[in-house]
This record gives sequence, C-alpha cells and structure tokens, in this order.
Amino acid sequence: MLTFALAVFLLIITPGPGVLSLAGVGAASGWRPGLRYLAGLWLGTNIVCFAIISGLAAVVLADPIIRTGLLVLSALYLGFLAFKIAFAGAKIAFVTLSAPGFVAGITLQLINPKAYAVNTALFSSFAFYPSSFAVETGLKLVIVNLIWLPLHLLWLYAGAKVNRMDLAARTQRIINLAMAACLLGVVGLSVWSML
Repeated sequence: MLTFALAVFLLIITPGPGVLSLAGVGAASGWRPGLRYLAGLWLGTNIVCFAIISGLAAVVLADPIIRTGLLVLSALYLGFLAFKIAFAGAKIAFVTLSAPGFVAGITLQLINPKAYAVNTALFSSFAFYPSSFAVETGLKLVIVNLIWLPLHLLWLYAGAKVNRMDLAARTQRIINLAMAACLLGVVGLSVWSML
C-alpha cells in the first residue's frame, strides 16, 4: 500500500495538463476561480478512474480512430486553455477571457491523456489486497483522492500566490506565457507519443 501511495504521489505531482492548467488558472485569475476549475478537475479525474476500473476506457481507447480523435480534441482544448492562460495577464483591450470553470475542469480530464495513463498504471498494478478486488479498488480510490486533492491545492496555491504578488504587468505576462508554453509542450509530447 505504501508503494502504491508513493507511486500516486510521484505520478500526480509530475506536471501534466491538469496541474499546469490549474497553476495557470491560479496565476491568471486567482484562488476562487481556480477552486471552481479544481472541483471540475477532481470530478473529471474520478470519472476517468471509474472508466478505467470498469474497463470502459480500454474498450473505447482500443479503437484507433476514437483514440486519435480524443488526442486531437485534447490537443485543441489544451491549446485553447493555453491561449486563455497566455492572454489572461495581457492588457489587450479586445481580448476579454473568463477563467475556465467547473465544466472546463471536467472536460479537460475526460480528454487528458495523462489522466488515462496514470490511472491505468495505478489501478492495473500495485496489487496489495489480492483477496478482494472491491476492497483493493476502494482503498486505491481513497488513497488517490487523499493525495490528489492536497497536491492540486498546492499547485493552485502556487499559481494564486503569483497572482496575488504585486508583480509588474510584464512579469505577470511572462509567467502566463511560460505556463501556456509548458501546457503546449505537454500537448506536443502527447501528439509525438501517438506518432
């Protein structure tokens, strides 16, 4: 169980679309809008967990057309989020963007390749209660959520802290652009891994 918990920690703390976009929303829009987005990410993550556990994700993702379609949707959506983060701190009059909210968080996790990869690794390995699949799966869900939530709150806090600092507009813009670039980097890696 401790090995599983360590794996959860390491896989979740590693930057991916969820944590990068969450920190970006925190940096661009602050704590409160970030909490709405975080709630959506959390629900989306748990939906992905149940899809993995039930085998639904394996059935759906086995079709190369569906898998490629989801990758394209993921890349487009993450590109859109990167755009919103990149221009949130910019003082461009004709660009008025609201922070991604609850539904955006759910949507991101449903098309987030890292969410499927991480949860597949966690729920298909690290057997620590072989006598009952239900008990082991339940314990894994509790452990994942007990680690997932504080780590994501830390990422949001880091982003919101940057938002609250009295940084020059140029510095804020650079931070937002860097967060957006990291998010686009994750998109590039996802697309490259499919090729």
